[in-house]
Amino acid sequence: MERRPVISSSIASIGYDARTMLLEIEFRDSGEVYQYSGVPLYVRNELIAAISVGRYFSAHIRDAYPCVRI
Repeated sequence: MERRPVISSSIASIGYDARTMLLEIEFRDSGEVYQYSGVPLYVRNELIAAISVGRYFSAHIRDAYPCVRI
């Protein structure tokens, strides 16, 4: 999955596969990458458009969707 950089102090890049509803996030400090499953496209769009990508992630994604570290 191709990830694109975002302007955030905590998140380096974000990727999304609409077919599988899989959101991939690379964290800036650790470099770790996590995949979140079952994420609707509108949530990905809101994340990208958020004034604070990190805050949106914490409030709407982190504890709401199953994830695995890759």
